[in-house]
Amino acid sequence: MAETSQGRKRILSGMQPTGTGALHIGNLEGALRNWVQMQDETELYCCIVDWHALTTRYAEANKIWESCLEVAADYIAAGIDPKKAPVFVQSQVKEHAELHLLLSMITPLGWLERVPSFKEKRDLMESKAEGDESVSYGLLGYPCLQAADILLYRAHAVPVGKDQAAHLEISREIARRFNHLYGEVFPEPKSHISETTAVIPGLDGRKMSKSYGNAIFMADSADEVAKKVMGAFTTPTKMRKTDPGVPESCVVCQLRKVYDPEGYKTSWDEDRAGERGCVQSKRELIEILNSTLEPIRKRRREILDDRAELERILKDGADRAREAAVTTMNMVRSAMGFK
Repeated sequence: MAETSQGRKRILSGMQPTGTGALHIGNLEGALRNWVQMQDETELYCCIVDWHALTTRYAEANKIWESCLEVAADYIAAGIDPKKAPVFVQSQVKEHAELHLLLSMITPLGWLERVPSFKEKRDLMESKAEGDESVSYGLLGYPCLQAADILLYRAHAVPVGKDQAAHLEISREIARRFNHLYGEVFPEPKSHISETTAVIPGLDGRKMSKSYGNAIFMADSADEVAKKVMGAFTTPTKMRKTDPGVPESCVVCQLRKVYDPEGYKTSWDEDRAGERGCVQSKRELIEILNSTLEPIRKRRREILDDRAELERILKDGADRAREAAVTTMNMVRSAMGFK
């Protein structure tokens, strides 16, 4: 286990900057809230994995830095304190690339080809383009780079959602293979799953995702939140106010449960009994969501308005992350016989 001198376990967390830049409330409730709590209990590193974005966004590489700044602003606006937990961009710590190269030399091709997410992304990209030229080596090697991100900090654990725990298994396999070949260098990273983490449905009932176009973003204005909620999926059989609802399958009711944990039960009971309409539920949710998001939106705007300070925070975070990365790479080179 990687521990600090104070005995705190080391945790590596990260998110990929996508085309829209901003993170959504699924990221906020499913990850960031948990990270904010962990920054006082662990040695937490908060990475923005921009090289991973190149696996699908290679044609717009010049836009990725701006997306990184937005993700960093979301991290901090959500409550991450850069003084406690370094916030940094993957590409600014070049040791990620060196370890990725070395791990790619020992990772069997079959391990990479069997990863379900590779097959899904390959099929999606091939469906949008002629032939397979859109599918890069980087997309296939994504798990190697992910393993390098984690193992570079000799992390004890990685925060993941319950549906993502299996994604870490290949990182553990790569760590075991390296240790078998060259001696014990890497601890096998564990999944850190918070039992209190909320699962946020998308506006259409599927998992909230930028790629599905069903997300409410942390940066959305009050009017944008209102428009999205008014178009959200509710119980299909509830055509009139007096029709009984099924709150367990209603997106609006599910979001109300997350953001109004003390008061949602009354609204759910009224929904089941046909005593409230969907419009009333949506209007109340809009008010609750905007009340929650406004402080985050305000802080986010302040952070992005001072770009020089944000870039200074990222540079400082990269410098601090590099200290741990250099120590690991010295161990790796020594184990492999490199000078």
